[in-house]
Amino acid sequence: MTKGKIHSLESFGTVDGPGTRFVVFVQGCPMRCAYCHNPDTQPMTDGTLMDPSEILSQYLDKEPFYKNGGGLTVTGGEPLMQVDFLIDLFTLLKEHNIHTCIDTSGIAYTKSNTAFIEKLDRLMKLTDLVMLDIKHIDPQKHMELCEQPNEGILDFARYLNDRKVPMWIRHVVVPGWTDDDKYLFDLGYFIGEFDNLKALDVLPYHTMGEVKYEKLGMEYRLKGVPAMSPKAAIEKKEIILNGIRKRREERSKNNDSN
Repeated sequence: MTKGKIHSLESFGTVDGPGTRFVVFVQGCPMRCAYCHNPDTQPMTDGTLMDPSEILSQYLDKEPFYKNGGGLTVTGGEPLMQVDFLIDLFTLLKEHNIHTCIDTSGIAYTKSNTAFIEKLDRLMKLTDLVMLDIKHIDPQKHMELCEQPNEGILDFARYLNDRKVPMWIRHVVVPGWTDDDKYLFDLGYFIGEFDNLKALDVLPYHTMGEVKYEKLGMEYRLKGVPAMSPKAAIEKKEIILNGIRKRREERSKNNDSN
């Protein structure tokens, strides 16, 4: 079995997919999102090697907590940087009928990498839900925010739809960075194309990660940016939903005319 490079484990996650969940934080991520609240998971060289059977054992010790619609989520860091480990882990989990979820940015996906996609196909057959964080729909703004392109991320969303893998979209609304109404509508219009879209989380930006950056001696690029209120985030979510509705109306008209 392939060992995973693990940052930490959480036994009682309530915001990492449906129900109460056992959460595995993997180590290593190529993204450098300005609002990342787990910057200690970014370095690829850190972490503790763990065997999938060790993680399963810890899950089973607390299994009664997860029986009512919960399961196990792998987040990070970037889980898809360790696809071989995920295949081995999820294979074990499925032998115990455990609900599996991946919380990912999709940054590892490259549609020309056939070897990776073959592995990804195997993994998706073992995956019940993918929570995909789309940081920004605009390519240039995404580079400014995350220091990585978003082309592969959007391709990954299309891949999930093609494979009929249930997808849960997450988007953090940051004042002055990701709260522009045009881009929010464009995001909704993009994801409105997908039949596998199961949920949309629009999360208000908070400043709780700033202290962690200070402790790590890292620069916090959003210093001084105010937190967004939950009410404002709800209003921004409605703009994304308008984009979804617009795309679905167009699809419906096109289907009626064919």
